[in-house]
Amino acid sequence: MRLTNIKVSLKLPYIGGVEGDWKPDEGEKSAAWEMYVELITRVSVAELGPEEGLLREALSSLYTLFDTTRSILRTHGPGVAKPKSGGDYSFGFLAVAILNTVVRPLLAKWHPLLADYENSKPPDVSAFEHERKWEYSRELRGELADAHATLRDYANLLAQVSDVPRLYDYHVATQGE
Repeated sequence: MRLTNIKVSLKLPYIGGVEGDWKPDEGEKSAAWEMYVELITRVSVAELGPEEGLLREALSSLYTLFDTTRSILRTHGPGVAKPKSGGDYSFGFLAVAILNTVVRPLLAKWHPLLADYENSKPPDVSAFEHERKWEYSRELRGELADAHATLRDYANLLAQVSDVPRLYDYHVATQGE
């Protein structure tokens, strides 16, 4: 089995980013495909427009990435966490770095703030309307957009490792047709 060298360049909050080489083996390619499917079918790479969706749903969708990542890491075993000869990174390292520098800080900050605000919702007001009136709604949407940009870059990297086109681009490209 010949390992392909993939160039990694991800900007990550708190650590500045990671740049180097990833030489994924078949186990990592399989893990990358599983993670890619999860990312492209969630709000994580499909940006939430200013008048679209609920912030709670976006945060909950991002939260599920923890269970998904844990499951993929357990299923594929420790081999996906070890850099291969001549490589700097592994699937395991990158997956955990994304969770700990992108997803966890966003959720740790916004999950409790939004929950507190949700508890003040009058019974006759819809969740969507209540969220729109929240003074931090725009700020959270901005931070979600920043996270989405990093998660799209991560998804692009996983698509490259999986040797598939960026499937989420198809939806964007065909919206105007």
